[in-house]
Amino acid sequence: MRAERVRRVLALGRHDLRVLRRDPAFLVIFTLMPLAFMAFTRDAFGAAVAGAGPDSTLNGAEQVVPGATVLFSGFLVGNLGFSVFREHGWNTWERLRSSNLDTVELLAGKAITPILALVLQLVVMFGGGALLFDLHIAGPVGGVVAVAGALILMEVTLGFMLLSLCRSVLQLNAATNVGAMVLGGIGGAVTPIDTLPGWAQAVAPFTPTYWAMQGFTDVVVHGEGLSGIAVPLAVLLGFAAAFLVVAALRFRVEDAKISWA
Repeated sequence: MRAERVRRVLALGRHDLRVLRRDPAFLVIFTLMPLAFMAFTRDAFGAAVAGAGPDSTLNGAEQVVPGATVLFSGFLVGNLGFSVFREHGWNTWERLRSSNLDTVELLAGKAITPILALVLQLVVMFGGGALLFDLHIAGPVGGVVAVAGALILMEVTLGFMLLSLCRSVLQLNAATNVGAMVLGGIGGAVTPIDTLPGWAQAVAPFTPTYWAMQGFTDVVVHGEGLSGIAVPLAVLLGFAAAFLVVAALRFRVEDAKISWA
């Protein structure tokens, strides 16, 4: 029975991957655009992160690579919701509901493509940062992977929560784009936390982006291992749990959704 459930979930995931392959423009743009963001901003932030002194080897990539990763991954938060709205626009949502898929399987299948898109984006971000911008990671790569995994989990559950709260695709699009910019800015993904106004520095710890940046910085700059990033990981997972609870309480599979169609 469990194998059958997994098969149904994977079948839905493969369907969404085929849809993405036919129209990958959104993913390509938000995967390549951050590389341009890094190119334009690395030197600008070089002095800010090299404040350790003349012997510092920091070159600005230590801020802009994690920052671009956290900022632009936020624009993919709505992917799970967009997939569901697309089904409503195509009048296929009711067909999925009437299939053998239960609600958990349906949402798990819909989460596969957003997760893989985020994984691809983060691999390109850090891979491009290392190859193109001389990013040096002082700590273990496993630490970066752990923070990235917690970030992806947090963003997928945030996407689920937004899906449960938004009635129209325009609402979801606005919430995703505005949320990415606001959380990225306050959380230190656009500029280092130390350069933000005092009020923003006080608010920053209440945002998940702050803890993602803290975790990446601890590994990339300070060389921390898994034990040294336990707090950022725990907070990111706590945000994910909170988003999931809200989504589970609010989401109704029978709710009508207004799409472009």
